[in-house]
Amino acid sequence: DLRNGPQVRAMQRLGRERLDAFVPRLLAQTVEHEAPDLVLERVLPLVEKVARRSAYLVLLSENPGALQRLIALCAASPWIAEQIARFPLLLDELLNEGRLYHPPLAPELAAELRERLIRIPEDDLEQQMEALRHFKLAHSLRVAASEIAGTLPLMKVSDYLTWLAEAILDQVLALAWQHTVQRHGRPFRTDGTPCDPDFIIVGYGKVGGLEFGHGSDLDLVFIHDGDPQAETDGAKPIDGAQFFTRLGQRIIHLLTTQTTSGALYEVDMRLRPSGAAGLLVSSLGAFQRYQESEAWTWEHQALVRARVLVGCERLAGEFARVRGEVLGRRRDIAALRSEVSEMRAKMRDNLGTRATAAGTAENAFEATASFDLKQDAGGIVDIEFMVQYAALAWSWQHPQLLEFTDNIRILEGLERVGLMSPEDAGLLREVYKVYRSAAHRQALQKQPGVVPGDQFQAERRAVMRLWRQLELS
Repeated sequence: DLRNGPQVRAMQRLGRERLDAFVPRLLAQTVEHEAPDLVLERVLPLVEKVARRSAYLVLLSENPGALQRLIALCAASPWIAEQIARFPLLLDELLNEGRLYHPPLAPELAAELRERLIRIPEDDLEQQMEALRHFKLAHSLRVAASEIAGTLPLMKVSDYLTWLAEAILDQVLALAWQHTVQRHGRPFRTDGTPCDPDFIIVGYGKVGGLEFGHGSDLDLVFIHDGDPQAETDGAKPIDGAQFFTRLGQRIIHLLTTQTTSGALYEVDMRLRPSGAAGLLVSSLGAFQRYQESEAWTWEHQALVRARVLVGCERLAGEFARVRGEVLGRRRDIAALRSEVSEMRAKMRDNLGTRATAAGTAENAFEATASFDLKQDAGGIVDIEFMVQYAALAWSWQHPQLLEFTDNIRILEGLERVGLMSPEDAGLLREVYKVYRSAAHRQALQKQPGVVPGDQFQAERRAVMRLWRQLELS
């Protein structure tokens, strides 16, 4: 099929000669794998894609190590195979084995991206957007390759993917700020001094909880601390509220626009005050008033996992203060327990598999049933809800429970202050890691986070026991 396909038939003579030289090398390495047909099925779309750009075939022919790594990664993960087939420029990442399997730490990531963007003219937005996307694709591949090779454990995989998102957001904010200021001038604070930038991007969900995965969306909230009434000082002045709204719109545009290298990230803004009906960007004061008087309990649960990703350090400190005050107030435990239980029951009914939606039903553990790692009874969300419930119930007595936003360290905090036994806290941490590891494996196999019902039965029963122990229903 490859030989007779339109891409190969349209090749020039030189390209065909390169293909003829490459295919025997490909076959020789493919038959070394346990499932050579599967490997070919995953690699051939890439060969077809680069048929008209045969320099890539030369690269793989002349670098047997790169070809070996390509075949190994495609054999291990259809997600990686698809990424490389869609974006053949990623083949360059396979040339250096040491670099491929050892992605850089957060400061190096940020510095490398800054250096790439500095080389691009300030007014060349198209090239800037491509550079951001190339950077993300390359480092995402390196993290996935390291995960498959075993050089990065699960928790570090999430750290690296989170650092990558933060490095990109930092530069996206800088580009959006520069563009908006050039058009409208600088906004002002209430004391009349110019903003610089008095704006933060807050991460919720997986990015807020340092649990980012392959293909995760960004759950974001934008907050500013400028004067919404004061006009900017540029040639086309607008009031502060409009300025920050346009800044927010620009950030979303830079992140979500589809270019030849795809989009950077899918963005979800529904956790902002009043959800989709609310303003795109809130002032810190408006955010605080909403959280104190209008927000639902589930919104406070979400705030447990919220943290500032990038932006103004002073405003980040103010956000941390507001978050601490909102989450750290004393609550009616019975009412809180009821609201958390009710929200979880709705989620199970709407998002879980039918067999486990009832939570305590025996058929939840039938070998024939399937188990949704995230949504079903005894799964990931049950652990997250227990952690959030505990933080809301007891942080007024133990403010250190609000220090971190990730579930593992909050569980460690619950153990440290004596609200959970070392055995129970340790069990929840280990089960949480096991579930997330399984979900990561499923993602790399392009599979949904659902496994056969005979898996993780002991773990699910343990989680459900602790759920009832907290008197949640």
